[in-house]
Amino acid sequence: MTTASTGAALPLAHVLPTTAEVNAAGRLSVGGCDVRELADRFGTPLYIYDTATLRAQLRGYREAFTAAYPDSELVYASKAFLNRPFARFIASEGFGFDAVSAGEIATLKSADVDLGRVYLHGNNKTPDELRYAVENGVGRIVIDGEWEIELLERIAGELGRTQRVLVRVSPGIDGHTHEKTTTGILDSKFGLPIVTGAAERAIRAIVAAPHLEFRGIHMHLGSPIFEMEPYGQAIEVMAEFIDEVVRKQIGVEVPEFSPGGGFAVAYWGEQQAPAYAEYAAVIASTLQREGDARGFELPHITLEPGRSIVARAGLAVYTVGARKEVPGIRTYVSVDGGMADNPRVALYDSKYEAVLPDRPLDPPEELVTIAGKYCESGDILVKDIELPRLRAGELLAMPAAGAYQVAMESNYNLALRPAVVMVENGTARLIRRRQTFEDLGALDVDE
Repeated sequence: MTTASTGAALPLAHVLPTTAEVNAAGRLSVGGCDVRELADRFGTPLYIYDTATLRAQLRGYREAFTAAYPDSELVYASKAFLNRPFARFIASEGFGFDAVSAGEIATLKSADVDLGRVYLHGNNKTPDELRYAVENGVGRIVIDGEWEIELLERIAGELGRTQRVLVRVSPGIDGHTHEKTTTGILDSKFGLPIVTGAAERAIRAIVAAPHLEFRGIHMHLGSPIFEMEPYGQAIEVMAEFIDEVVRKQIGVEVPEFSPGGGFAVAYWGEQQAPAYAEYAAVIASTLQREGDARGFELPHITLEPGRSIVARAGLAVYTVGARKEVPGIRTYVSVDGGMADNPRVALYDSKYEAVLPDRPLDPPEELVTIAGKYCESGDILVKDIELPRLRAGELLAMPAAGAYQVAMESNYNLALRPAVVMVENGTARLIRRRQTFEDLGALDVDE
């Protein structure tokens, strides 16, 4: 499947996988694999993950934070995308994992991941989820509500375990992102606020609990965050809380601190995401400055990138179908996927680019809206984009498709979930097969 490159400059190169190029046949290639040949082999919709891009993102984060703050640890935010083969790849690069459900823990366990390097989050962890996490040796549980403390203490006691915990504290800082993905403000379902006294009460209760070990504090501002200022402001707030309340009033140290994740990624042409080193620099310098000024020992820090690792590595590939022209209003061109495999546009008004794998260098000829095939007027993938005139049966690909699309997919309209492949050096490896009609009925119970 490997073909030579033409060397032609590829539009949208900064949102496509790093190995994307135009091959000798004049078609789009990723990881040395011709996208048309992949679509013919695996069908569409198809999600392609470029291994080289993933590896570069993982190593880039690790190197940037290790250089800026040596006592740092990287964990992958599993909610961005996870399955067993993918988890094994992430773990092979030295990352731990941030999980938000027992299902994610079970997937990591079945992938033979070290659960001692897993952090469990969630604003409403059920008793069964907490028990499953403690039984299986999850390294840290991040407390996200006062009610959770008594429940976890009881479960850990029944199991004869001492569970290490962090407390998710809301710093009251706006990350300046979409209102549905901001999490560091007071009016959020996540986190224990400082200003209401909830964070202090939670830490006192944990310290008094015989089967819980207080290890530190976690914060998260939301996602994606393009600005550096919110991280600096939030860390200043957290440092004051650590010093004035946790150390001086409660009387315990804070050996671990997590600034969370939320790091940005470019989705469309004009967007430029900050470099890993920019996030590392502001987080490290602010924490070091605050520690020096307040006289506390610098904590071990844990970072949780997810979207910014996998988004650019992923390419969604569709087959073009029907065209509807509404004179003077809009031209709709539909593809064989849509909101069932990518609900982000409907949920967040997310913006994407598109490229034609069969002729990626053709100039734009018309303004069209790319629609999905599902029974919703809101099933739009790209609104008002200039593209070459699209032909039924050809391919359309959307870059920056690696995060949250597959993770948030559904069987709406009883759609079959797409296949997922990883590509490298001209070889494609299927890591999730396409669903079948038989799969759709696998959970049904007939009388």
